[in-house]
Amino acid sequence: MTELLVTADGVARRFGPRDAPIEALRPACFEVRAGERIAVVGPSGSGKSTLLQLIAGLDMPSSGRLDWPGLAPREQLRPRHVGVVFQSPNLLPSLSAAENVEVPLRLLGEHPRPREAALAALDRVGLADLADKLPDELSGGQAQRVGVARAIVLQPRLVLADEPTGQLDHVTAQSVVDALLAALGDSDAALVLATHDETVAARMTTRWRMDHGRLALPLGEPSR
Repeated sequence: MTELLVTADGVARRFGPRDAPIEALRPACFEVRAGERIAVVGPSGSGKSTLLQLIAGLDMPSSGRLDWPGLAPREQLRPRHVGVVFQSPNLLPSLSAAENVEVPLRLLGEHPRPREAALAALDRVGLADLADKLPDELSGGQAQRVGVARAIVLQPRLVLADEPTGQLDHVTAQSVVDALLAALGDSDAALVLATHDETVAARMTTRWRMDHGRLALPLGEPSR
């Protein structure tokens, strides 16, 4: 049995007033294990982003229990243990591609050679030759791959990608997924990727579905 990184028991997230809450995530039980490649599939507004934000520790559940037994306590998850790729790259416009990738390293302040690590991460996503380019000199796909490099530069055990191809055309989207999967390689890092694109979801080995805040796992997935 592979290492358990994340476990959720009855986790739910509600927004709005108590007498008329919006059920962004209905009570759900799930696990994420090392090495898994999981696609979370569903239309816009189905709760995919809410689910990933909870797993990343960026938000807290309204009820239920969420733990990271193979990672760290919630307040220590990012950026060392969990890397996040957002729908928009959110690069700092005044920093070069390499400097943007260096940001997590410098936040921790522990890496002896942050520039070298950033260049290695850019090389893993095929952008070593664009290290000194500013964000406005990059195409949409290149900028998103810089975002991937930033997410994996610390070699986290868990990578979460929230609609990373949602703003890209089909060909560019596939190149970004190629870069993400290649960057993770055969490591035991887990990947949870939210998407409404079935062709992107098909690249993963496991598929979870979301509809109106309800998470449906495939048959055989652990439930409690």
